[in-house]
Amino acid sequence: MKANKVRELNNEELAAKLLDLKKELFNLRLSHATGQLTNNTALAICKKDIARVKTVLRERKNEAPAK
Repeated sequence: MKANKVRELNNEELAAKLLDLKKELFNLRLSHATGQLTNNTALAICKKDIARVKTVLRERKNEAPAK
């Protein structure tokens, strides 16, 4: 997911996306632990997507008091 697509979402959509990504990361870790994960880069991609969403949420949180 690109950062500009993340910025287009509103806060409620971002919170829902973050929850979905955390569930996906859990499932990926479980698959990795059981040896069923074939695409190891999926873990890194999911972690980076979570970081992008959290970054945008944090930026919006810090902008709100300044306005």
